[in-house]
Amino acid sequence: MKFLAVIGDPIFHSKSPRMHNNAIKSLNLDGIYTRYHLLNPDSLKDKILNLKLSGANITLPFKEKALEIADFKDSFAQNIGSANTLCIKEGKIHAFNTDALGFLEIMKELDNIKKALILGAGGTALALAYVLKQKDVQVCVTNRSKERFKDFKAYQTCLYQDLREFDFDLIINATSAGLKDESLPCTRELLEKILPRSRFAFEVIYGKKTPFYQLCKSYGLRTKDGLDMLLWQGVFAFELFFDIKDKREMIKNTMKEALQLA
Repeated sequence: MKFLAVIGDPIFHSKSPRMHNNAIKSLNLDGIYTRYHLLNPDSLKDKILNLKLSGANITLPFKEKALEIADFKDSFAQNIGSANTLCIKEGKIHAFNTDALGFLEIMKELDNIKKALILGAGGTALALAYVLKQKDVQVCVTNRSKERFKDFKAYQTCLYQDLREFDFDLIINATSAGLKDESLPCTRELLEKILPRSRFAFEVIYGKKTPFYQLCKSYGLRTKDGLDMLLWQGVFAFELFFDIKDKREMIKNTMKEALQLA
């Protein structure tokens, strides 16, 4: 039996167990998927090995640590600088980034994106910036502190208070602001300069209409939350966990069915 889990902080909100367990049941596979609340990033590797996991999805705020602890890293994860999917084979950890693949599916729905602003500079922001750059989109990453910018040398960066360019086609909240509370990723004043000039907004958080999401909608932006990205990254992770190559549509449908359950 494969023992799988999603690991993060917080983790109670995660719909990944529902998605993966429904796919496991529908495909008649031998496995179970649960969640694990981790507080100390330095214990990530020990927990994964001690729990005897066959694989794990890694969510905020441990995606960079997930790449760091891996014995083998695929080129996608290495180029991005973070991993959200780990497969354990013979005691060795293999790292992948299916967040980026999930966002690629979402990009198919957005037309004529030339400039994008990413709020936040964590592991998810790295994945999204990489995908956008591959699509020839000009990317600016803004954050409250400079420390995280060391991972974004290939992109234009600035602090929130130093942002002077406000014309962007797409605005992305890649922070956890609004997940545990009712905060915005940056000041309302800054967002009120940016949003009227934008066309699309993407909120990586799902399952909650965050203040960022609501503010974007109030300005008439076409706004999506992270549910579709969650769905697609889950499909790609599931294929890796079970080494399945020819049932993508069935996996997607069973996971989507699980997400639609009350």
